[in-house]
Amino acid sequence: MVAISLQKVEETAPALVSLYKSAGVSLRKHGLEGLRAAVYLVVDYSGSMKPYYRDGSVQALADRVLGLSAHLDDDGRVPVVFFSTDVDAETDIALAEHEGRIEKIVAGLGHMGKTSYHLAMDAVIDHYMDSGSREPALVVFQTDGGPINKLAAERYLCKAAKLPLFWQFVGFGDPGSKQFDFLRKLDELAVPGRRVVDNAGFFHAGADPGKVSDAELYDRLVGEFPQWLAAARAQGIVRA
Repeated sequence: MVAISLQKVEETAPALVSLYKSAGVSLRKHGLEGLRAAVYLVVDYSGSMKPYYRDGSVQALADRVLGLSAHLDDDGRVPVVFFSTDVDAETDIALAEHEGRIEKIVAGLGHMGKTSYHLAMDAVIDHYMDSGSREPALVVFQTDGGPINKLAAERYLCKAAKLPLFWQFVGFGDPGSKQFDFLRKLDELAVPGRRVVDNAGFFHAGADPGKVSDAELYDRLVGEFPQWLAAARAQGIVRA
């Protein structure tokens, strides 16, 4: 049974009904129907991201994540972390007030800095631990390049493997850019040599993320989640 019904979505966020339905198809396809999970969104606020805020790509991703979250979490809200050199904002997006939400948040932020993953990862971990949740969590982590401190990001990911958090990295930008080599490396870190389970995935949404269909995006967001769930349950990280 879904966390939030289609009727509720129709009443509170009619513009997201199509996304909600597409997300449901992907969840069923991957054997995740009826699962309860927290959903987080982490978005890159570095200077090179300016075009993606301007053309609505970040807002579109937030809407899609909300459509997915409505199946998995019943509070109708997704915690969001904006990051650049530091954590720029910790807030949330909600079904009832999703339209233009990203623009409103960004309007209150300052200078767009560089790219540093680990502080944003730490913010997600703290939020999850403080929430007292026992459910698994899917963290959609969007970025347009590698971090300035690769070692710190790698250490955080390896330490976080002992927590019920799965990190799905989403790349915006030129697919051929060397900026994404680090994310491919994170995706392939040795198990169990470096981390107890494979707790991360990566896919590239391209230079024009809006061209990725809803169906493809949802398939990529949840495609590795079932394998991680099985491994995390086997290790006692996620309760069976």
